[in-house]
Amino acid sequence: QVQLVESGGGLVQPGGSLTLSCAASGSIFSINAMGWYRRAPGKERELVASVSKGASTNYADSVKGRFTISRRYVKNTVYLQMNSLKPEDTAVYYCNANDWSDKNYWGRGTQVTVSS
Repeated sequence: QVQLVESGGGLVQPGGSLTLSCAASGSIFSINAMGWYRRAPGKERELVASVSKGASTNYADSVKGRFTISRRYVKNTVYLQMNSLKPEDTAVYYCNANDWSDKNYWGRGTQVTVSS
């Protein structure tokens, strides 16, 4: 089992920045990819960014050039640096980990609100 705990959400003005963190614990040796998803009000959950065990990254088109995902293996933590935030980035952001059996684990989510 893998446990994920997110932190770093909050309220920010348009154009501002936030950094989300997700700390993994438990069977961390089994983790392959980690990533961030989000669910905006009235919308489906969508992939924001992911990073493989080999450090390959993938981003949603809507966040390319503004968000950066990074992974610190020693700390078992994945980060999402979010710059130039827009109101449409408002959502609950969820950390995800995928293990070698293709099982997905989820954090509880952290709210990000972009508003003036």
